[in-house]
Amino acid sequence: MAEEVFQGLKVLDFSWAIAGPWTVKYLADHGAEVIHVETVHHPDIIRAGPPFKDDKPGVDSSVYWVNYHCNKYGFSLNMNHPRAREVTRKLFSWADVIVENFSPGVMQRWGLSYEEVREIKPDIIMLSSSQLGQTGPLATMRGTGVQLTAYTGFNYLTGWEDREPSVLYGGFTDCPAARFGAVVLIAALLYRRRTGKGMYIDLSQYEAGLHLLAPALMDYQVNGRISTRKGNRHQYAAPHGVYPSRGDDSWCAITVSTDEQWRGLCRAMGDPAWSKETRFSTFSKRKENEDELDQLISQWTVTLTPKETMFKLQEAGVSAGVVQKGEDMYNDPQLKQFGYFWDVDHPVIGKHRLESHAFNLSKTPRRLRMPAPRLGEHTDYVCRQILKLADEEYEDLLADGVLE
Repeated sequence: MAEEVFQGLKVLDFSWAIAGPWTVKYLADHGAEVIHVETVHHPDIIRAGPPFKDDKPGVDSSVYWVNYHCNKYGFSLNMNHPRAREVTRKLFSWADVIVENFSPGVMQRWGLSYEEVREIKPDIIMLSSSQLGQTGPLATMRGTGVQLTAYTGFNYLTGWEDREPSVLYGGFTDCPAARFGAVVLIAALLYRRRTGKGMYIDLSQYEAGLHLLAPALMDYQVNGRISTRKGNRHQYAAPHGVYPSRGDDSWCAITVSTDEQWRGLCRAMGDPAWSKETRFSTFSKRKENEDELDQLISQWTVTLTPKETMFKLQEAGVSAGVVQKGEDMYNDPQLKQFGYFWDVDHPVIGKHRLESHAFNLSKTPRRLRMPAPRLGEHTDYVCRQILKLADEEYEDLLADGVLE
């Protein structure tokens, strides 16, 4: 098997929830050796995130947890114990990269600031991924990705024009933050390879999320327009929406942004008489009569299954896709062929599938080496095999409550 791109890289993962662990997942799944640090008294919050195996909550039965933490060692260390520093110093000496996404000030209170870590490992790379960065008047504002998604502005732009904003499911800002985090860590590793120097990275999840709102921000900056909710509409496409299909709660998404695509849509529908009417002859006129256009298209799509609509339109050069439910994605032939899902056998969850990544590196492919750890599962292994603690030292730390 080809060597994985991050094989030999050592990552100390203090992160929790989604943004930080997802960042580290990119490294872990491509060969990095990762130690995830948490404590029995304050386990990673995502362990409490449903759904759970058999709907029974437990620290090792969250599907969220097992999805973001495969290929990592689970290490339980009581960070509030006075002797925790004895262990973290050894971990710092071992690590190449440290990742954390606590509120600003937490790592400093534990004596784990970048300045203190650098005294032990001068070329260390440390990434802090907090809500609004480490500095500034709002840096200490606490919350999760759910609150930050609203604060960033995504909720205001999501929903129907005549209704209140819709709340996006989950912490949407975690998604871009994790990807920015992975990319900037790779850049820092390349920098260290060239210069031998480490780096501290202050990643604001708020600023990472704003990149996805660039069109709305630029429209306001240049034109003074405040974007708002449009439902499924798009200012540069008509039709643009999700249309009912044959079957229970079945839908197909359709986008037409050029006259050529419009002609393709009309052909796929059998060139109905209404499609030749003047009110639909140009893009601007289709926008003016979009309500009626959506109703007429729906009368056609409802006679077909979502897949039938998708294939007919794609053959005609029109962008269209099935609105998939979880079960549909789980059995999607394209995702199966790509190897997007990994089949895992977890000691608590049992056999299940989890997500890998939406890309694959041809020469250094991603690989599943082990399932997500149970709480503290690898504490013994990390201490004895990685940190090389003597038996007496390990047993003393264990007895004193430093290790759990």
